[in-house]
Amino acid sequence: EDSEKESDDEEEQESRLSKEERIQEEEDEDELYLHDQQMKEAVREAVQIQIDRFQDSLQRENDEFLRNIDENMKKVLKGLVKNQVKEQVSRILPQIKESVNATLEAEVLTRSSHSSRTSYTIAD
Repeated sequence: EDSEKESDDEEEQESRLSKEERIQEEEDEDELYLHDQQMKEAVREAVQIQIDRFQDSLQRENDEFLRNIDENMKKVLKGLVKNQVKEQVSRILPQIKESVNATLEAEVLTRSSHSSRTSYTIAD
């Protein structure tokens, strides 16, 4: 009877120990799982931060590139417009000179004619 009782006590103690071990193992597994999830989240956040920084850097480079293209296009267009204006002015300049000269000649003739009539009237 005593040996049976001792045997039962031992079995009960082993059962209790194995139950405690299982509980400890489950707690350890839960802790590992939680740690694993936290690590995954930390890695995900770190990766997202790097991606955001990289995108910001690319956006800045792209903005600067577009600004440079815009400035260069403005310079080219300004040069083209300047050349077109020069061409058009040189094309119409002879006509302008001709028109101005004709107007001046007409004015001189008119004044000359008016002046000679005035002189004639005075001489009368």
